[in-house]
Amino acid sequence: MNETKNNLLVPVAIIIAGALIAAGIYFGGGLRGTGGQAQVPTGPSPEELAKNVPPVTADDHIIGDPKAHVVIIEYSDLECPFCKTFHVTLHQLADAYKAEGKVAWVYRHFPLNIHPKAASEALASECVASLGGNDAFWKFIDGVFAVTPSNNQLDPAELPKIARESGVDGAKFDACMKAGTYKQKIDASSNDAVKAGGNGTPFSVIVSTKGDHIPLVGAYSLEEVKQIIDGLLAKK
Repeated sequence: MNETKNNLLVPVAIIIAGALIAAGIYFGGGLRGTGGQAQVPTGPSPEELAKNVPPVTADDHIIGDPKAHVVIIEYSDLECPFCKTFHVTLHQLADAYKAEGKVAWVYRHFPLNIHPKAASEALASECVASLGGNDAFWKFIDGVFAVTPSNNQLDPAELPKIARESGVDGAKFDACMKAGTYKQKIDASSNDAVKAGGNGTPFSVIVSTKGDHIPLVGAYSLEEVKQIIDGLLAKK
């Protein structure tokens, strides 16, 4: 009787162990350094969801040609440490392909709830853009990432300083912030990120003129992103 029971317990133990290993592999992978959490995949694939990303328009903040063969659409949080790292990577990437003019980078907002200050910082960047244009916007974004300790630790008093350093009038900037004019734009951008499959930052979608929509969850290395882009450029 004991031998029969033992014979039954062995395969059951194997099944349980296999399930635990599989769960460990899946959840252990998690997200690549993001503010989100890994979830059991249901519904559309990440690639299908990525197709929901809105196309680039004149309202976007972009480095490069909007009609470039490959466009990286990044949804970012100014208090996310992984976004801060990836921001440097994307600048390096933009510089690497600048001469060819075949790659562009679009910055969109996705301030996470775990970083309450990020929404105000995103609003500040839009105020700077409205007052100083695209170049001022990028100077402001670079300036915030340069000084923030990340994880909701930037002193709000730094925002007007960075805005002025970006070339905009301080009084007009303060008025814009009080008005909260661009809050709806930031909320809409966050909603777009979620619809495209984003649940953490940085979340990006690489779009090509061939119809490719490749989601990037987390802060990929320069080499990893270049490999993807070079593959897309080779298809042209």
